Amino acid sequence: MTTRSTTLLLARHGQTVWHAENRYAGVSDVALTDEGRRQAHRLGMWAARHPVDAIWTSTVSRAIESAEPACRGLGLVPHREHELRECDFGVVEGRTLAEFEAEDPQRAAAFRADPAANPFPDAEDPRAAAARGSSALRRIAAAHEGERVLVVAHNTLLRLVLCELLGIPLGDYRRVFPQLRNTAVSELRLSEGGRRAALLSLNLPCAPQP
Repeated sequence: MTTRSTTLLLARHGQTVWHAENRYAGVSDVALTDEGRRQAHRLGMWAARHPVDAIWTSTVSRAIESAEPACRGLGLVPHREHELRECDFGVVEGRTLAEFEAEDPQRAAAFRADPAANPFPDAEDPRAAAARGSSALRRIAAAHEGERVLVVAHNTLLRLVLCELLGIPLGDYRRVFPQLRNTAVSELRLSEGGRRAALLSLNLPCAPQP
């Protein structure tokens, strides 16, 4: 039996106070800034112009809040998936990479060289994060075969998942995908039960360009 592909519109949540300061926000529950709420509003306007069949978010409040305007505009009740939460960044949670580097330059250099093999001390294993996030997207795709789904999640988690699904070495996630911009949309198509993935667009702004 032939299955239809599912289009996943992946979006990072809106800006938070820590992200404005370039601090790692993983498991911490950090609120959106005023700009982050404006970004969420623009994502909602984008969803009104490009309707989706379902909306999924991580269980972290900044992702849930970022999806709310789209949910209201389309009249959809969001689904929440704990496996889409951001990675735990261990001792660097709430700090910048520069601060960590000043304290432990050797570990910081190892992280820069291969962040998957040399995660921060006490951090979640990036390989485990990539596996849980990929499995979550495959489950979502299976539940919405042939549909368009907006998925609002997190910067590092989504970059790891893109590498996992596209066959890119996880250690290259910071080089290949330097940043997913807040509420920008990346289009991923999953087919054959999630075994085949195609990235159709990356980091498209949700606001119309002048």
